[in-house]
Amino acid sequence: MEDNRTARIRAADADRERVATSVQTAGSEGRLTLEEVEERLTRVYAAKFTDELAALTADLPRPAAPRPGFPLTRDALRRHPALRLHLAVVVAVAVLVVVRWAVLGAGFFWPAFPMFWLAVSLFVHARVRSFRERPGNAVPY
Repeated sequence: MEDNRTARIRAADADRERVATSVQTAGSEGRLTLEEVEERLTRVYAAKFTDELAALTADLPRPAAPRPGFPLTRDALRRHPALRLHLAVVVAVAVLVVVRWAVLGAGFFWPAFPMFWLAVSLFVHARVRSFRERPGNAVPY
């Protein structure tokens, strides 16, 4: 039969920092008094096992899951060459229609319409890419 002590998992520094951040956040929100924060932080940094850390935040609310943010970020452009290419095409076509508008007499600013739809296509492309990256949403190409 397996001993309970051998099944325990040792806590890493990153685990302690994560729990310490949760405790400090709870203190700044007014969920814990200053004394409780100090006591829990002392216990966090003295903890050797992850179950000891879990007990220190068991009565605190869990942070909300991160919501998807703006889909067109530098990170998204770095991960997806197709998105980079799409952005380059959008910029090239936008510059082309604005130059054409300026050369032909600069009347009504008609390039706004194609530029709007180019931007919409880029944002839809980025949103579809970010949706496909979420766990459980894998769609085969």
